Amino acid sequence: MGISKAAARKLLYLSFVTLAMSSSIVARPVLAQSQKPGISYDEKKKQANDIAVTVVVSGISCTCARFTEDIRNVVNDLSPDGIRVLPVLGNGGLQNLNDVLFLKNIDMGVVDEDNLRLLKQRDPALYANIEQRVQYITKLYNSEFQVLARSDIKSYDDLRGKKVNFNLKDSQTEVTADNVFTHLNIPVQRSNYDNDEALQKLKSGELAAMIILTGAPQVTFSKVKKEDGLHFLPLDQQSLPRHDLRELSAHYLPAELTHELYPNLVPEGTSVPTIANRALLVAYTWPENSPRYKRIAKFVDAFFSKINEFDNPSRHPKWREVNLSAEMPGWIRYKAAAEWLAAHRNQAVSTNSGKALDQSSPELKQAFDNFMQKYGSSAGQKPLSTEERGLLFARFMKFLNESKVEQAAAR
Repeated sequence: MGISKAAARKLLYLSFVTLAMSSSIVARPVLAQSQKPGISYDEKKKQANDIAVTVVVSGISCTCARFTEDIRNVVNDLSPDGIRVLPVLGNGGLQNLNDVLFLKNIDMGVVDEDNLRLLKQRDPALYANIEQRVQYITKLYNSEFQVLARSDIKSYDDLRGKKVNFNLKDSQTEVTADNVFTHLNIPVQRSNYDNDEALQKLKSGELAAMIILTGAPQVTFSKVKKEDGLHFLPLDQQSLPRHDLRELSAHYLPAELTHELYPNLVPEGTSVPTIANRALLVAYTWPENSPRYKRIAKFVDAFFSKINEFDNPSRHPKWREVNLSAEMPGWIRYKAAAEWLAAHRNQAVSTNSGKALDQSSPELKQAFDNFMQKYGSSAGQKPLSTEERGLLFARFMKFLNESKVEQAAAR
């Protein structure tokens, strides 16, 4: 005798329930075996903060931002015992140094060499012991003083009374530009536009010139076309014969803007003389037993140990100017950096040993010029012309390079 439809449906339902229950019973042990204890929210938060260090830089188009990105790409290790570099966009210059000094979450910053001296001049009481609280880790690159002007402006003197952009307030560009134009005694109408806005106003004729102090080539200037009718202004004694540039020469390095750096702005086979400042990586001097000091020390070890990895075509070309062991007058070396250099002296020295000495090296050229100035004045000699100094410097460089090759062969 057959069963009713209702009974058949009930039997089918009971079969499905039994099958589901038996499946879950079998699956439970397997699921339990595959699960692992998870990290708690507080533990994850602590791990994330224990490996992070911050570096304040200028605008995103600044060479310092590209440098910090390179450092991040090479140094970052997100493991629980690693180190993570977090770039922070600031204003640059004196503001970056103030951020390292006063902001709670800023560990390091890229600032310029003259910042300590300038802040002490502004407020001797507030910044009396700043060199004890902010110290340098290493010299990075040279920042060239770059003044881009309309075609009708031939020299700095032509800017008298004209509208000139000094970049953002308290940026390194504004600080150095103020120093240069005050020294030259050339009053101008100052503005503080960002680089991109300033370039547009320069092209439209609203500005006579704009200034950027950063490592060349600068991204904003690299966008300029030949047909825009703009050019760089030279800053040297030959271009400004009525001005005494000795004080500027004492505080800044000689530099030049070349066709290779700016093919649309500097004609091939020529260069534009200017001055440069040294960009430094600095850090706040946390107590040595503090977690933040230990994180910066871990960063220093990771960064310095991998310095040779930055000598790579994929990195910014100004990495060739980095000198870990360079001493900065007026600054104190950060203790963790000094200890690393003392423990790895041979590695630090060998970083630049394989490179030929560069005749355009600002530091070397400055040292040579200072020597010639002192020698000439003490010996009562007639000052050498620019061409004579250039020829003598070329011979000096040839001698140094030949001596270097001989020393390498003797090892």
